[in-house]
Amino acid sequence: MKDESLFGPWIRRFLLEHLVAERNLSSNTQASYRDTLTLLLPFASGLGGYAIDRMTVEDLTPAIVRKFLDHLERDRRCSEATRNQRLATIHSLARFVGMRSPVHLAWCSEIRAIPFKKTTKAAIGYLEKVEMDALLSQPDRRTSLGVRDHALLLFLYNSGARADEAAKLTVGSLQLGASPSVRLHGKGNKVRICPLWPTTATSLARLVTGRDKSDAVFLGRTNQPLTRVGIHRVVTQYAAMASKTIPTPATKRVSPHMIRHTTAVHLLRAGVDINTIRAWLGHVSLDTTHIYAEVDLEMKAKALARGPPRQRSLPSLMAFLKAL
Repeated sequence: MKDESLFGPWIRRFLLEHLVAERNLSSNTQASYRDTLTLLLPFASGLGGYAIDRMTVEDLTPAIVRKFLDHLERDRRCSEATRNQRLATIHSLARFVGMRSPVHLAWCSEIRAIPFKKTTKAAIGYLEKVEMDALLSQPDRRTSLGVRDHALLLFLYNSGARADEAAKLTVGSLQLGASPSVRLHGKGNKVRICPLWPTTATSLARLVTGRDKSDAVFLGRTNQPLTRVGIHRVVTQYAAMASKTIPTPATKRVSPHMIRHTTAVHLLRAGVDINTIRAWLGHVSLDTTHIYAEVDLEMKAKALARGPPRQRSLPSLMAFLKAL
C-alpha cells in the first residue's frame, strides 16, 4: 500500500496545510471541519470494517458518504442545513486530494458529485419573555453550581454571545465597574464591546471575585473551562426543567443560539434600532440582522389579524433593562 493512498496523511495535510497555512481560516471554522471528520471517520471505519489508521482514500466510497449523511439526519437528528455543511467539508477534502494526486481524480469527482439538499429557510426560533424568565429561574442559587449556571444563562441573554464566545470568555474581558461591559471575541477574530445589565454584572462579580484575569469565567466541576458543548448541555438541562413549569419550551429546541435569537428579538421589541442590534450581536452585515425585523413584522401581522390592538406605548431601552 503506497503512502499516497493512505487517508491519514491526507487528512493531516488538509487540516494543517490547507485550512491553516493556505486559507488561514478562523479557529471556529477549523473546529467545524474537524468536527465533521471526527464524525465521518469512525462511521466509515465501522461500516467498512477496517481500522481508521489503515483507511485508504478509496475506502471512503460515495455510498458510505451518502449513508453517513443519512445517519446525520436520521440518527443524530441534524437539520438539512447541518447535513449540507458536513457535505461541504467532505467536498473540500476531496477537492484538496484530487488537486494534489491525479490518481485520485476519479474518486474526487464521484465524491463531489454527491448533491446538496435543497433547504427551506426556517423561521427564527426564540423564547418569549415569560419563557426566558422561567429558564432563568431554574438554577438553585443557594449552590455554587447554581450561581454559575444562573450567571451563564443571564450572560447569554444579556450579551447574545455565541456558546464558543462564552466558553472562551476570561475574567480580564469583564468590566464590572460603574459602566459594566464585556469584550467579546467573535467570528473571524472580530472584537466587540457589549454593555452588561446591573443584574448581570452583579451575578458575574459574585462568580469571578478573587480570580485571576487569565482565568475562564465559566468553569466546570473540576475547575476546567466549560466547553461550548458543556454550555449547550447546561442550557438544554434547564430548558427541560423549565418545561415542567411552563409547557411551551418543550415544543422548542432551546439552545445557546436560540437565546442569542431571543436577545435580538427582545431588543427589537424594546425599540432598539437594527444597527445597534447588529453591533450588539457582532454581525458583519445588516442583512443578517434584518431577519429579526422580519420576525417582528410577522408578529405584528398576526396581531392585526386578531383585530384592533389595545393602545400600548413602545418601552424605551432603559425601561426594558430595568424590567429585567
